Amino acid sequence: MVERKGENWCFKKDVTVQKAGDGVERRVLAFCDELMCVENTFKKGAVGAMHHHPHTQITYVASGRFRFTIGEETKEVGAGDTLCKQNDIPHGCVCLEEGVLVDFFTPMREDFS
Repeated sequence: MVERKGENWCFKKDVTVQKAGDGVERRVLAFCDELMCVENTFKKGAVGAMHHHPHTQITYVASGRFRFTIGEETKEVGAGDTLCKQNDIPHGCVCLEEGVLVDFFTPMREDFS
């Protein structure tokens, strides 16, 4: 994947799928040092475990329904909703209806490469 870093084009068909948990698949799409786009596909009932990291993360709900916790607050979100997770704030989710989340990280997540 490192060989794709900073490339102008990223075609989904060329991206390797990574298992990111039970019922969760991750595709690291376009990225450079400052920014990374990641697609996560969730099966119903799959869990994005509570975690935190030193990256600011914005999540766009492309499809499905999810129950998200950010810090001490929990809300249900659906297609078209957007979430902002500040650096080091604990967050996680449960997939209520099969769907896709698109994450943007700044800076890039080196642990995904």
